[in-house]
Amino acid sequence: MLLSHCVAFALNIAVVILTFTTNQNSLFLAAMSPSSSNRGARQPRILLFPSAGMGHLVPFARLATALSARGIDITLLAARPTVSAAESRLLSSLPSSILQDFPLPPLDPSLFPPFTDPFFLRTESIRRSVPLLAPMLSSFSALVVDIFAASTFLPVASAMSIPCFILSTSSAAMLALITVFRSYGDVGIADICKIPSRSLPPPLRDPNHLFTRMFVDNGRAITLSDGILMNTFEALEPEMVAAFHSGKVEHGFPPAFDIGPLPPLWVQHSSSSRILRWLDEQPERSVMYVSFGSRTAMSTDQIRELGAGLELSGCRFLWVVRSAKVDREEAAEIEELVGEGYVERVDGRGLVVREWVEQESVLAHRAVAGFLSHCGWNSVIEAAAAGVKVLAWPRMGDQRVNAEVVGASGLGMWPEEWAWESEGLVAAEEIGRTVKEVMHDAKVGEAAARVAMAAAAAVAEGGSSDKSIKLLIEKISK
Repeated sequence: MLLSHCVAFALNIAVVILTFTTNQNSLFLAAMSPSSSNRGARQPRILLFPSAGMGHLVPFARLATALSARGIDITLLAARPTVSAAESRLLSSLPSSILQDFPLPPLDPSLFPPFTDPFFLRTESIRRSVPLLAPMLSSFSALVVDIFAASTFLPVASAMSIPCFILSTSSAAMLALITVFRSYGDVGIADICKIPSRSLPPPLRDPNHLFTRMFVDNGRAITLSDGILMNTFEALEPEMVAAFHSGKVEHGFPPAFDIGPLPPLWVQHSSSSRILRWLDEQPERSVMYVSFGSRTAMSTDQIRELGAGLELSGCRFLWVVRSAKVDREEAAEIEELVGEGYVERVDGRGLVVREWVEQESVLAHRAVAGFLSHCGWNSVIEAAAAGVKVLAWPRMGDQRVNAEVVGASGLGMWPEEWAWESEGLVAAEEIGRTVKEVMHDAKVGEAAARVAMAAAAAVAEGGSSDKSIKLLIEKISK
């Protein structure tokens, strides 16, 4: 049975009907503010340590926001130097009072195979920094580490008798996979579902790959933690969240806290103003937002096919073009990537940009109706909170597992035949036809709106995620 069978769409039963608005910042922060009953209580000090990349840094920054709003003393370690300019921008936007720079020891890239992903190398550097972290821990009452550093930091925290929690930066389905994975092939998760091998991250095919070694080591270490935090909510992944709570996924699994969607950051940059002004000029619910995340690069051939497909769809679109995994390495001009004359041809109904985009503001804009996405988990959870329907095009990593969640929850649709980034091209005609279909499908839009109402209900006072974060704080405060 495919993963979609284990994420049954139960929103009509589970949803608490709330009025949904695209301005959710006040709702999240109000829901996360400390209650009068615990404002006078002594609050713990918590150290947060993310791994490399925006996909890991963003949820940690959001967790810091959520806990700080409840009166918790937070320190977020900022590993330096960063790999990407996007990470540097985000860190510079956060309050200096919660940040502590953490210079990483140098890592010799010659010790690793040529062309190893720079984010994998940075994660390995973070894992090797454990001797530098240990002296800092004594002043904190708890540590929250990235799941990709679990096997390194859990033994250190345990030796110092400091509670250590793990933040999962992907879906609950992906967390289940990392928990039970032992070798490449179809992976069964208890009696709940089976994740087919074609949906596994491609590096897992090689047992000696750096990613595979990290994946297996960290999955085995999870049971040593004091708890695991999941940036998801019951109505988005009902059966998987229930399986974690009931202990079905793995014997001896620590307490799981579904605390999503974590609150938005709403970080404004000068590059956002031009984009938001363009969106202001578009009709309501008319724009397809196209972005494949902070580190998903496309070949020039696939970029050309995507551009032609968006043009053929006849739909309005905002397209963030990327051709390098690390933004600092972007060199080509837009015209070199999309083709001469393309930007002029689509002018008026299409905006093509290379700069950083404040995605939460874009998804919350009244003009945006759809999101052509790689299905990085941050993007999925942001679309869920905004009620924007997703057209899933997973390219690498955990993204096919996350795309299953998108389809099963009703948040959007996934053409499963669309290839991984290394498996070939998706033709312009197919892209154009599918974009048009999704943009004109009212039922998908209605389902996405129900997901958003469920997300708002989860973080509201007394909601499932609100209860989970209160239980987490209670456990840490003991």
